[in-house]
Amino acid sequence: MRWNGEMERALALAREAFEDGEVPVGAVVVDAEGQVIGKGRNLREAHADPLAHAEVKAMTEAAGTLGSWNLADCTLIVTLEPCPMCAGACLQTHIGRIVFGAWDAKLGACGSIWDIPRDPHVGHVPEVFGGVREEECARLLTDFFQRRR
Repeated sequence: MRWNGEMERALALAREAFEDGEVPVGAVVVDAEGQVIGKGRNLREAHADPLAHAEVKAMTEAAGTLGSWNLADCTLIVTLEPCPMCAGACLQTHIGRIVFGAWDAKLGACGSIWDIPRDPHVGHVPEVFGGVREEECARLLTDFFQRRR
């Protein structure tokens, strides 16, 4: 399966977040050669930072690795469909491709509730692929929220 190995890395980061009491979302950014150049997991609780989403952390690290904000030749792989903030961040970085696992029926902004990356008013249009290892990604989130209730 395409992006299976990269999604495994994102899932490992999501599991770390789960163990630390964070919403279990993990993300990696790979360059054109498929090398991981950025990784992130939710750190909102640990950093008391509402913007510390996995995608933002991964893209920030990738930009630092490249020495450029422009991630046009890169792919973001994340365990949950990006929210509006993260979808917007993807556009701001010109990320070339967004790959995600579980669909987000509450705040999904890459095809389920909104489709920010493919909005015709935007200009830059990354490729978007959802449902990669969807069941496994969704189960981790379901387990987390069941434990909290």
